[in-house]
Amino acid sequence: MRYLPHTERDREVMLEKIGVRSIEDLFADIPEASRIADLVDLPRHQSELEIERQLTALAGRNVAAGSVPFFVGCGAYRHHIPATVDHLIQRSEFLTSYTPYQPEISQGTLQYLFEFQTQVALLTGMEVANASMYDGSTACAEAILMAHRIAKRDKALLSGGLHAQHRAVARTISKFSDHRIVEMPPDPKGEEDLAGAIDEETSCVVVQYPSLYGGIKDLSAIAEAAHAKGALLIAVVTEIVSLGALRSPGEMGADIVVCEGQGIGNGLNFGGPYVGFFATRQKYVRQMPGRLSGETVDVDGRRGYVLTMSAREQHIRREKATSNICTNSGLCALAFTIHLSLLGEIGLKRLATLNHFRAVSLAEMLSEIEEVDLVTPNFFNEFTLRLPVPAAQVVDELVGKSILGGVPVSRLEPMYDEGGNLLIVAATETNSEADCLAYAKALREVLG
Repeated sequence: MRYLPHTERDREVMLEKIGVRSIEDLFADIPEASRIADLVDLPRHQSELEIERQLTALAGRNVAAGSVPFFVGCGAYRHHIPATVDHLIQRSEFLTSYTPYQPEISQGTLQYLFEFQTQVALLTGMEVANASMYDGSTACAEAILMAHRIAKRDKALLSGGLHAQHRAVARTISKFSDHRIVEMPPDPKGEEDLAGAIDEETSCVVVQYPSLYGGIKDLSAIAEAAHAKGALLIAVVTEIVSLGALRSPGEMGADIVVCEGQGIGNGLNFGGPYVGFFATRQKYVRQMPGRLSGETVDVDGRRGYVLTMSAREQHIRREKATSNICTNSGLCALAFTIHLSLLGEIGLKRLATLNHFRAVSLAEMLSEIEEVDLVTPNFFNEFTLRLPVPAAQVVDELVGKSILGGVPVSRLEPMYDEGGNLLIVAATETNSEADCLAYAKALREVLG
């Protein structure tokens, strides 16, 4: 077969060279439960027209985010994106550009990355930011590895309010680097004693702000407790719009701030691609993963931009690298930068205020329903409800009433949500008052 040119002898030589007996041995680190034993059950060969019909029918079974009132958040948020954003990022000089290894022909790309870094640093209250990462969860894992290098310790303490998927990525990264992860139990009410769990072996404390459950907490005391034990505070932000209304993590003493930037400039996109932010203190810049765009002058004194301090594995020896991430999310970073530039400081604050207002209004409506309790009294645009019946069942029934009503905590934390009654609900500027009233009415009917 022309796509698989290696002979059996070729394969034997390669396997012998790397020291394994079979191709199956190369997959030893993938858990058995995650492997597919047989071929995927897909239809046999069909014509293009037949495939188009079948996929159209499958797509018709979906309830699209923009087609009904949408209250799903939990790390991915539906916000209005101006048409200007997509128009500009689809220009060929942006859409088809690759890594700016040659600065003399990449000044446009390098400049927008420099502007992106400036925006991220201002939003997070930090001194320096890199030129984006894959997404929020991998940025979080990279922050933990960076903290280990700085503190010269190997134990990370994860808050119970950290997103379950961020924790899963941190676990995976730590497993293959022989580092320790200590996870606090899920904390819907924001009552955990993180400070009391920090010891002299802790390299970092990882706290989500606002938390997975929507709760907002002042991080200053946790930062002080971490610093007193020689540990770093890593703040994780999954709803970037919140920083238009809340104190920045940098103001509260965070040492590293990582964010999921999807909420500005980037649509839900069926789960990706998204864009990760990474910001830190100037004194830690040489330990920061990824790439950084810097401003300089040429031999004639003219301003120019270059990649600087890119200690990535394809630039230097792998064992000396600060990161094994080999690319960034440049186009998504550009979308963020364009959208935030259109908003400006005043516009971002207004957008954040509208998000908060809409969520408060919805929370009041829903918590008035009999046996529905608001678990998180202090929140930005996302909150957790305790229902009298399993939340997953309620969400399914709400879909039947053309409402996408949120994310059951049991979907993320099945072992910790006893009874499965917790529901995380988000409201943004895309939700009208009519949407909120329709949700309240539908929830009453489902619970009635």
